[in-house]
Amino acid sequence: MSSCKEILQRHRADFHPVVPFDPHKDKLFAFDFTENNTGLSAEEIADTERFAAYINRTLTANHARYGIGGYGEHRTLYARSKHFDSAPDGTPAKTDSAEPRRLHLGIDIWGPAGTRVMAPLEGFVHSFAFNNNDSDYGATMILMHRLDGVTFHSLYGHLSLNSIKNLYEDKPISRGEVIAEFGMRFENGNWPPHLHFQLITDMQGRKGDYPGVCRFSERQQWLANCPDPNLILQMVQ
Repeated sequence: MSSCKEILQRHRADFHPVVPFDPHKDKLFAFDFTENNTGLSAEEIADTERFAAYINRTLTANHARYGIGGYGEHRTLYARSKHFDSAPDGTPAKTDSAEPRRLHLGIDIWGPAGTRVMAPLEGFVHSFAFNNNDSDYGATMILMHRLDGVTFHSLYGHLSLNSIKNLYEDKPISRGEVIAEFGMRFENGNWPPHLHFQLITDMQGRKGDYPGVCRFSERQQWLANCPDPNLILQMVQ
């Protein structure tokens, strides 16, 4: 049987855009949140207002509709919350010297609160939740899809609370259907507005949540279960 990655590559022409975007006129800016970004400090990222100002200033200066990036990125700057120092199941690290989670497993799309989010292909609502820890996903939706006999999932994090208001598990979702919107900081985990979009092959029994950041030393196993979201988005060059 073909792998999830092979199937997504085979269906590249079939996916609907996840956010409103015209590649012929809209520009993207590729953000770098590793230690290579000397224009942004951990202190600025930890302060949501300053972080949002940096995002908006950068997009404006580059005439970009959205900021984009992050898959497989080792975000050493992400020390803004103890949330990333916990284990993937949310339990606290056993020692202060335990390796924190810094490797990003999805793609972030940075843009205005209220930006529409659309389903790239048909599926069903797998689960949803309000993950209301500081720097967590906030309002979260997970869809289940099936292509060529293979099941996989798409996760949408940092949504508005209104996005999950009338959901129920197994609700059918159509390709191109508006399913959500970018949330504001009080509902999206205390972040500048953006969408965390992630693909997951095996949900491993989880509902309404799945780690979007892993330990660098464990990257191989997590990335294997979370294929590159750009296979669907086709926005990252």
